Amino acid sequence: MTEATVYVDGSWHNGDGERIRVLDPSDESVVADLAAASPAQVDAALAAARRAAPGWARTPAGERGRLLRRMADVIHANSESLTATLVREVGKRASEAAGEVAFAESFLRYNAEWDLRLEGEILPGDVAGEQVHLLRVPVGVVGAICPWNFPLAVLCRKLGPALVTGNTVVVKPSEVTPVGALQLFRLFDERLDLPSGVLNLVVGGPDAGRRVVESGGADLVTFTGHRDTGKAVMAAASQTLTRVSLELGGKAPAIVWRDADLDRTVAAIVEARHTNCGQVCTSAERVLVHRDVLAEFTERYVEAVRGMRLGSPAGGADLGPLVSQAQLAKVEAAVAAAVDEGAKVLTGGRRPAGDDFASGYWYEPTVFGDVSPEMRIMRDETFGPVTPIVGFDDLPHALSIANDSRYGLSAYVFSQDYPTVMRTVDELQFGEIYVNRTLGESVHAHHAGWKESGMGGEDGKWGVLRYTQIKTAYHRFA
Repeated sequence: MTEATVYVDGSWHNGDGERIRVLDPSDESVVADLAAASPAQVDAALAAARRAAPGWARTPAGERGRLLRRMADVIHANSESLTATLVREVGKRASEAAGEVAFAESFLRYNAEWDLRLEGEILPGDVAGEQVHLLRVPVGVVGAICPWNFPLAVLCRKLGPALVTGNTVVVKPSEVTPVGALQLFRLFDERLDLPSGVLNLVVGGPDAGRRVVESGGADLVTFTGHRDTGKAVMAAASQTLTRVSLELGGKAPAIVWRDADLDRTVAAIVEARHTNCGQVCTSAERVLVHRDVLAEFTERYVEAVRGMRLGSPAGGADLGPLVSQAQLAKVEAAVAAAVDEGAKVLTGGRRPAGDDFASGYWYEPTVFGDVSPEMRIMRDETFGPVTPIVGFDDLPHALSIANDSRYGLSAYVFSQDYPTVMRTVDELQFGEIYVNRTLGESVHAHHAGWKESGMGGEDGKWGVLRYTQIKTAYHRFA
């Protein structure tokens, strides 16, 4: 990697800040050693975006859409190299990394289609000879702070709607996995004629992120990450009344009713728990099973998890490593707390043995039985391959356990009974619910958390419109 980690006004610059070392989580080898952006360089990026904002807002929407389509073409043409980068810096299995790259491309292609679909309204005036026009206009400068678990997909999830609606953008990727974003920006810079200042990048850690928020240089900060960091973003943004959109993780319950198809249900929850080694905000973090099928479900689920193969994410393994030492320590602490509180390890519960796992951030997929709802493993986000299973007696019991959470992002329900499904969906206090299927949202739907899982939301019509504001014009023509 070169030292250039700051892209401002169409030019690359070396970072002036602290060093950032990016490690391959499978073996702890160095992927990149980078110099982060300084606060002054973050300010320069925001200033460049501010200068470019009026011109980009006046650019015809069709032209903005064409830029997004060309950006998507660049991703498509370079999908193999981008996939390889995600495998190495995130530790994703190759198939999952390829899926993320395709998802990133789809965000740009979908949002490009909004170039000729942005609508205002015309209302009758209060008096004769007057009309009231409600115009959808950009918010201005968007600060996009991205997470480490989906560094390309979430980046494009934010870029697409921001750019097509006429906003300029400053991107701050996670310091844990910044290499993919750097690679993508270099490709954009090399292959496209990017308008100067419309798209900017600053690689950095918490200091750079804080500067994006606290400087007042952004009109909207969109953040995906940990709940506590999101609260800090909101508190800092309140000082300048900067708008925020926050997606802050979850503790998704999966409710298994007594008539569920257990073959399909077990497979769906295994995938929903272990995709990206469980480091997905919509992962099934709590499994609630009707007591009539609790023993059979648990036996099948444990058997399926025991059969999962850990190994190199570039190979054909079922599960790769966790992303970092910090994440491994978090998972180990969660498992230790569950054992201390009386949960029973049914499989896993430790780092794997063997030379293949002597370095890297590996952890066996783990299942707990003898779990009670008040345990920390049922309440705190684990973000790793750990499944607590708890039984319930009836639907009100299941709903009370599921809803007794500070989080409200995603939930799952498995049943063949229509009234049960409809009642469950109606009473779950979550923004996104999967019925008889595994995780994975659609670009044209809406992804939004309730409670401490965030505010705002991404994707679909409402995700696009979040990057706009309404300007009202009263036209007196007679």
